[in-house]
Amino acid sequence: MRHPLMMVPKGRLPFRHTRTLPKRRTAVGRLFVGLASNQYNGAAFEFKKEIPVYMFSAKALISALTGLCLACAVPVFAQDEHQMHMHHHDGDEKLGAVSFPISCAPASQLVFNRGVALMHSFQYEDAEAQFVEITKSDPSCAMAHWGIALSYFHQIWERPQESVLKRGHEQMLTAQKLGAKTERERDYVAALAIFYDNPTSLDYVKRVTVYSNAMGKLYEKYPKDEEGGAFYALSLLASEPPGDTSLANPKKAVAILLPLFQQDPDHPGLAHYIIHSCDNPQMAETGLPAARRYAGIASSSAHAVHMPSHIFARLGFWQEDIHANLKSVALIESQNTGAMYMGGHELHAMHFLLYAYLQTGQDANAKRIVEKAQQIIARAEKNSDDTGMLEYYTYAEAHFPALYDLEMHHWAEGAALQAAKDAPPQDQMITYWANTISTARMGDVEATRRAAKNFDQAQEAVRKSKYAYMLDGPNLSRAEVQAWLAFAEKRSEDALKQMRTVADTQDKVGKQEVDIPAREMLADMLLELNQPEAALVEYEKSMKIDPNRFNELAGAARAAEMTHQQQKADAYYTQLLKNCDDGKYSDRPALERAKTVTAKLGQKSGAVTLHLSGSIAR
Repeated sequence: MRHPLMMVPKGRLPFRHTRTLPKRRTAVGRLFVGLASNQYNGAAFEFKKEIPVYMFSAKALISALTGLCLACAVPVFAQDEHQMHMHHHDGDEKLGAVSFPISCAPASQLVFNRGVALMHSFQYEDAEAQFVEITKSDPSCAMAHWGIALSYFHQIWERPQESVLKRGHEQMLTAQKLGAKTERERDYVAALAIFYDNPTSLDYVKRVTVYSNAMGKLYEKYPKDEEGGAFYALSLLASEPPGDTSLANPKKAVAILLPLFQQDPDHPGLAHYIIHSCDNPQMAETGLPAARRYAGIASSSAHAVHMPSHIFARLGFWQEDIHANLKSVALIESQNTGAMYMGGHELHAMHFLLYAYLQTGQDANAKRIVEKAQQIIARAEKNSDDTGMLEYYTYAEAHFPALYDLEMHHWAEGAALQAAKDAPPQDQMITYWANTISTARMGDVEATRRAAKNFDQAQEAVRKSKYAYMLDGPNLSRAEVQAWLAFAEKRSEDALKQMRTVADTQDKVGKQEVDIPAREMLADMLLELNQPEAALVEYEKSMKIDPNRFNELAGAARAAEMTHQQQKADAYYTQLLKNCDDGKYSDRPALERAKTVTAKLGQKSGAVTLHLSGSIAR
């Protein structure tokens, strides 16, 4: 996950998702797990031209799990709750089509395939439980330990800490000691073992790059192996250099994924990783077909149901965005697992809902999302674990109210925001960033200076923490803070220069999907400086990168009016009202102005129509 205030493309995300699954109360589709025929030539597995993929109901999976459990030395009732819930699967569960042949006991294959399918939808905790199950019933299965180790590696979310690396290293040592029976499996083990090698060394960039290179060689060796292609593409995203604006790795990844997805449109990993590869302004359109298919492929996964909204938010498709995230939240609540990591997933979906509601003038719904998030956060058990989606709790606590106040132009409220007690410094930065923008917009110079100073202090604390890597690459958030400080201090040229630099970088790689574009802020500054012509240029540029944003359309309409370009103003106001269902659910001033303008436009249109009709009659 990427923190919204740091420029670490495709690196650690700001939102971490997390929960647990109890017995599900609703049926949502069928589980598709491919079971390829296990055909081996000696120690090496040979892929046939076509690997048969069969569809299994969850009932078949439960039968397999039952067989596994009977073979276990540890009875089912002695397992912890997290592992227990993995035995409860709806007969209609649907996770996608996965075929990952292994040379372990036949009863392990179905369970292994389900673990890989869960992994492809970033349900790491649930995937781990599947692989752990295999180690108990099939102790000689080396690939089960590979699966456990891979579930620790939250690629594109975060960099694993030393404790996680040590755990993964132990799993890989076990896998190597057991010895996989096929050359292909040994190659998978060897590639991941490279990542976990020497766990006391924390050079993550080198570690993940070497792993990605190994996966590239594996896929080159087994070009018919879809799983190799999927995991290689994901490793390319994980190994993208911090601050790289070339998009070389995402472009390479999507070049691998698209042909595979065309051949197998039911594979969850292919669809998921296409979306992540294309989660930037340049490539978002390319990711749209996968986005529109992924939720149907893995409709039992809340993360999969949410994921299309990454592309929808990039393209300004707000109704599709809202629909996807309402379904994701409903699915999580229907599953009612109580797991904290699932609470993180819910907050993540709610984050996108909040953003889409704000863009469509659904202000009361947006406010309810902020309040509901506060309730979820307040109920959560406090602990020191911030891995995976668990980090989303402190992130949401800071970013939801900041985003709401800034988008609504509630400057006084934004200025009054306070960092939560014991909030991690990277989340304190969010609050101080919002304070800086709000106080600058209010013209309170001293308050802006204090907020900017608080931001710098929080950033320095991040630099001294285990998350110092979040500051790798261009420091765009600090540039925004310094730009607004300069704006408040009437150093207008400095303010515009710094904000333009941020905007130029964002144009290449994109902002966070749920954040305010720097180019829109640049346009806001120009409008405040009574430079509407220049402001309109920047608003219109912003529309090409982040289309259909509320404040972007409102600002462009205002700038067009100020420059006497009424036709443009009319078009922007009309689009704003269209996005907001004619402003039925908001009393924001921009919508009131839009209603006034379009009403006059309608009167003129009617007058013209009557005149033309009269001419024709004569």
